[in-house]
Amino acid sequence: MKTEYQDDAEYPKSLDNNDPLGHFRQRFFLKKNYIYMCGNSLGLATKDAEECVLEVMEQWKNEGIKIWTVDDNKYYLYSKYLSKLMAPIVGADADEICIFGGTTINIHQGISTFFKPTKDKYKILVDDLNFPTDRYAVDSQVRLHGYEPKDAVKVVKSNGKFMDEDEIINAMTDDVAMVFLPTVYYRTAQVLDMVKITKAAKERGILIGWDLCHGVGAIEINLKEVDADFAIWCTYKYLNGGPGSSAALYINRRYHTRLPGLAGWYGNKIETQFLLRQEFDHQQDANGWQIGTPNVLSMASLEGALRVINEAGIPNMRKKSLHITGYLMFLIEKKLSDYGFTVGNLREDSKRGGHVCLEHDEGYRISIALKSRGIAPDFRDPNVIRLTPTALYTSYEEVYKMVEILLDIVKTESYKAISKNRNYVV
Repeated sequence: MKTEYQDDAEYPKSLDNNDPLGHFRQRFFLKKNYIYMCGNSLGLATKDAEECVLEVMEQWKNEGIKIWTVDDNKYYLYSKYLSKLMAPIVGADADEICIFGGTTINIHQGISTFFKPTKDKYKILVDDLNFPTDRYAVDSQVRLHGYEPKDAVKVVKSNGKFMDEDEIINAMTDDVAMVFLPTVYYRTAQVLDMVKITKAAKERGILIGWDLCHGVGAIEINLKEVDADFAIWCTYKYLNGGPGSSAALYINRRYHTRLPGLAGWYGNKIETQFLLRQEFDHQQDANGWQIGTPNVLSMASLEGALRVINEAGIPNMRKKSLHITGYLMFLIEKKLSDYGFTVGNLREDSKRGGHVCLEHDEGYRISIALKSRGIAPDFRDPNVIRLTPTALYTSYEEVYKMVEILLDIVKTESYKAISKNRNYVV
C-alpha cells in the first residue's frame, strides 16, 4: 500500500507528534540548529554510551589491573557480554558472535579461516560496487595463497549502479571457492537478497560470507535464516557505537571446531588462557576468533548504544526508517526535481537500505553548501549526496527543513561560490 504524503510545513509536525519512536531523540546528544543526516557513516552519541564509558573510566581509575575481575569478569569477557546484546539485532545466537577489532581485520579473519583453495576451486567471487576495503582484503588474501587477484578474484560487473542477483548466481561456477558480498551497498543503498544468494552458493558447494556494515541497525537481518558461513560488520554507523568502535564477526556454529585463520591469545580457552602455553587451545565458539585484548573503552560506548537499539527494536526502527526515507524521497520529487535532483536508489522497500541517494551534477559543492547551513550529509563520487534520516534521532520536521534549505541553495546558486577542490573527508 502506497503511503500518501503531504508537502506542507504542518504535516511533518503531525508525524513527529505521533511518532512512537520520537522519545528516543532524548537519549542522543543533539546540537541545536543542526540537522544530522550522516548516521549511515557515523551514528550520533547516545547518553547511554557516555554513561558506560564513564563507568569504565571509574573502574579503571579505582581498580587498575583489577578492572578485569570486577562485575564477574565483565570487561575481561566483554565480547561475550556484548554478543548477548548484539544477537537479537542480527538474528543469531550469542555464541556465534564475537566483538573485536575492526571491519577489515575481521574480513581477513573470516576469509583466512574459510578460504582453502584447491587446484580446481580457487576463486573468490566479488562485485565491482562494494566498499574498497573489502576488495583490498580479498586481494591480499589471494596473494597470501600464492595467486594474483587478476586470476583468482572473479568480479561480477554491475550495470554501473546496481547489481543483478541472478548474474551473481550465474557467476558461481565450479572454480569459485568463496563468495563475499555486501548486504547493502554504500553508494546506492541497494539491498541484496541474502537468503536467495546464500542458498545458491550452498547448492554449488561454495562458502559464502557477508559484509553487513551498511545493513546492521538499518534493516532486519536474520543470520539463522540466511545460514551463511560467516559475516562481518562495523558498529559505528546505524548502531551508534562511536568512532572506530569495535567490529563484529559471525561464525556459523557448524564451524566452531575449526581453527581460526588468524589465531591470537584471546581466542584461547578462558580456562587455560593464563596458563600461557605455547600451543593454542581453541575456544570453540565465535569468541575463539578473537585475536587480542578487548578494546574496552570503544566497546563500552557500544554497550550503551546497543541498549538503546534493543529497547527500540529493529522491526520498529525499520518501519520508521522506510517511512521517513519515503517522505524524503517524496519531497525530493515534489520540490527539487525541477532543479536537477533525482533519487538514485531503488524504490521498493525490500530493495533499499537506510539512506537516500540524492543525485545532482553539482552534488559535491551542494553537499558542502549544506554543511555550511548546519546540515551534515556526506558525498560519494560521482554525484551522490547520501542523506540518512535515522529512525531514533531524526525528526520529520528536520527532513522538511533540509529540503527547504536544498531548494534555497539551488535557487540562489549559492553552491557556485564553493571551490571544486575536494576535502580529504567528504
